[in-house]
Amino acid sequence: PFSCSVCKKAFSQSGNLKTHMRVHTGEKPFTCSVCKKAFSQSGNLKDHMIIHTGEIPHSCSVCKKAFSQSEHLKRHMRVHTGEKPFSCTVCKKAFSQSGYLKTHMRIHTGEKPFTCSVCKKAFPQSGYLKTHMRIHTGEKPFTCTVCKKAFPQSGYLKIHMRVHTGNKPFTCTVCKKAFSYGGSLKEHMKIHTGEKPFTCSVCKKAFSHSGRLKEHMVIHTGEEK
Repeated sequence: PFSCSVCKKAFSQSGNLKTHMRVHTGEKPFTCSVCKKAFSQSGNLKDHMIIHTGEIPHSCSVCKKAFSQSEHLKRHMRVHTGEKPFSCTVCKKAFSQSGYLKTHMRIHTGEKPFTCSVCKKAFPQSGYLKTHMRIHTGEKPFTCTVCKKAFPQSGYLKIHMRVHTGNKPFTCTVCKKAFSYGGSLKEHMKIHTGEKPFTCSVCKKAFSHSGRLKEHMVIHTGEEK
């Protein structure tokens, strides 16, 4: 084997060692004839030239999507093969791309590198920050096609659409009554469980709903609704 005198990395061929040494020497013998940018390897120059030629030589055999670099095609193929070679060392969840794993790791590390410039709240992903910023900007890009009501998040629009479709995906396991919203089912379940989490501070009478407690308080305050 041929070993690097600097970092001791070993190679099976002298040519590979020669190429590797450029990492340490900074040598970049391959120069772009158009913009003069230099590269340490001929393959990197070849990939770079696509910027100038517009050539997209690597096509997916399944969906025919084309890519400028073979590495990008290799990454894309995992969509079809289901391959997930990058695994989390903490929870073992697997990902198709190293970038996805890097983002996932923030769940375990608590890292939140994206900070709101207005209120300083931090987020683990740039997408979360983008969504959050709509609180400050008032932007509501998701509009109901039926009533034109707008929402800051696609999820809110999806939930709203149940008003129009009548979809009720949340079903009571006891009486089978269905609800459009999870919160409504949670409130309904108190009928069966007998749970009364809202207690009057004056007479200690308990209620299953906050609205019932509010109505009850009129007895003590004399305040009309």
